[in-house]
Amino acid sequence: MSRRFLFILGSHRGNGNTELLAHEAAAHLPADVEQQWISLAEHPLPDFDDLRHGAGDPSRPEEGNHGLLLDATLAATDIVIASPVYWHSLSSHTKRYLDHWTSWMYVPGLGFRAAMAGRTLWGVTTSAGGLPWIAEPLVSTVNNWAAFMKMNFGGVLRGIGTAPGDVLQDTEALARAKTFFAQDAPPARFPGGCTRPEPDAESAA
Repeated sequence: MSRRFLFILGSHRGNGNTELLAHEAAAHLPADVEQQWISLAEHPLPDFDDLRHGAGDPSRPEEGNHGLLLDATLAATDIVIASPVYWHSLSSHTKRYLDHWTSWMYVPGLGFRAAMAGRTLWGVTTSAGGLPWIAEPLVSTVNNWAAFMKMNFGGVLRGIGTAPGDVLQDTEALARAKTFFAQDAPPARFPGGCTRPEPDAESAA
C-alpha cells in the first residue's frame, strides 16, 4: 500500500494554529504521498453509543460523516490527530472520533483493530504559552491509543499559539515541522515499555 496520510482536524474553529502547523509539516511530505484532510467541526459525528457487552452489535456505517470517517481511516497508512490542547487534552471533536474507533472494532467482519495494526499514528498540537507540560496528557493519550491498537507512533509536533496565526511566529515549531514526518515511527509502547494482554477494548472506550 502506498502511503496515504489522513489529517483529522479537531479544532472547534477553522484555520486555527494547529491546522496551520499541520499544513506546515504536510508541505514537506513527498509529492507522491496522498493527503486527505477532514475537519471534524465541518463533519461532526454523532455521540458515541456503547453497544458492547450484550447491548447489541454496531453496524458498519455506510453514509454520512460516520461512513466518510470510517472509510478514510481504513484507507490511510498514516493518521494525523491534529487537535489543539483543550483543558490539557484532546478537543471534544477529536475524542468523539477516537471513541467511535471502539464501535468500529465491534462491527462484525470489519476487522478494524487488525487493519490498524502496523499503521502509524501521529499528533500535531498547539497550546498557549511556553509550558510544555500542558500538552503531556494529550501526548500520552495519542501514544497510548497507538499502543492499544498496535500501531506505530510518530510522536507529537507541538507549537505555541493563542490568537489565530500565532504559531507562525514559533520558529522552533516551524523548524521541527520540516522534518517531522520524515522521522522514524517505531511501534508504540505504553509508559515504561509495558505491554498488555489482549483486551476486549474496555479501556479504549
